[in-house]
Amino acid sequence: MSTAAMTLKQVRYENKAFWRNPASAFFTFVFPLMFLVIFNSLFKGTINIEISPEVFRKVNSNYFYVPAIGAFSVITATYVNLAISISFSRDMGTLKRIRGTPLPAGAYMLSRIVHAMFVCIILITIVVLAGIFFYDVDLPTEFLGGFILTVLVGGASFCALGLALTAIIPNADASPAIVNATVLPLQFISGIFIPLDNAPDWIVNISKFFPIYHLAQAMQGPFNPFDPEFKGNDLLIVAIWGVVGLALAVRFFTWEPRK
Repeated sequence: MSTAAMTLKQVRYENKAFWRNPASAFFTFVFPLMFLVIFNSLFKGTINIEISPEVFRKVNSNYFYVPAIGAFSVITATYVNLAISISFSRDMGTLKRIRGTPLPAGAYMLSRIVHAMFVCIILITIVVLAGIFFYDVDLPTEFLGGFILTVLVGGASFCALGLALTAIIPNADASPAIVNATVLPLQFISGIFIPLDNAPDWIVNISKFFPIYHLAQAMQGPFNPFDPEFKGNDLLIVAIWGVVGLALAVRFFTWEPRK
């Protein structure tokens, strides 16, 4: 059997295993929608969004929170879920046993990434459809291709960063705390949950160093009702972070449980 065929078969297995854990699957898809409803309810009305550096205009909050929660969905489906699940697989000895099977290590890891991307795409689709049907947000047809590219590049980059993070996770029990500690504060200062129009400059400058800010900006671009655009520069920064994450994962990733 070819490596490609084995990879595809492993993707099918990962998909079956995911859906056979209904509680995990349920909350994976419900959490982003729950945040979408909560924030649109709390901040219902108009908010300021960035048109250009230091230029903001008022827009219906729905046009901010649909792409913002979309960015949150990408991060959750890839970075968060992959880092935690890989840590548990490593502690249970699954990764070590995989090395002793005919399945190439690279094919196994690719199957985990492909499945994470599959979940990411489903989750983004659900969030966007919820925005269209329940919050009167227009589908960004003019830049739909750019939006899809943003989701794919963003998802792949955060998969790589999630794998890199496993190198510093000592055990499975610590993985949820470490993963959330690295991502949750940044989501608050990167324009995921709260617009940055009134944020101090030093917070905005810090957030710009990290990929979450740039993913949020890239997701917001096509949905901007005043000046929709494909934010290629922000997406490029996300991709660079993904390449760095991949390099770190290749160098420091371990298949055996930590002592």
